[in-house]
Amino acid sequence: MEDRLEKLRAALKAFARERDWEQFHTPKNLAMAMSVEASEVVEIFQWLTPAQCEKLDDKTRAHLEDELGDTTIYLLKLADRYGIDLIDAAARKLEKAKLKYPVEKARGRMTKHDEL
Repeated sequence: MEDRLEKLRAALKAFARERDWEQFHTPKNLAMAMSVEASEVVEIFQWLTPAQCEKLDDKTRAHLEDELGDTTIYLLKLADRYGIDLIDAAARKLEKAKLKYPVEKARGRMTKHDEL
């Protein structure tokens, strides 16, 4: 997976460089664009019932795929800007979450860690 991630990262750099768009890819702009795209993911599910969310039609699933792709692109570009390895960052965050939400206290509960 890391190899695929690195290839995508390189392709995104080349894409922006060829269009002279790097000048617009400031951390603020990348974070804002990522947030907008994530909001478009939310919009897909906004008025669906839980049952509808479980079984998306082909058109809605394709739309979701596009918006997740957009969100991922901005996430990768922002991480790249700061030299953050997303796989490592996610693994570290998971380890922190395991400490905050021990199985014996958190299993089957949606309680915030400081209320367990």
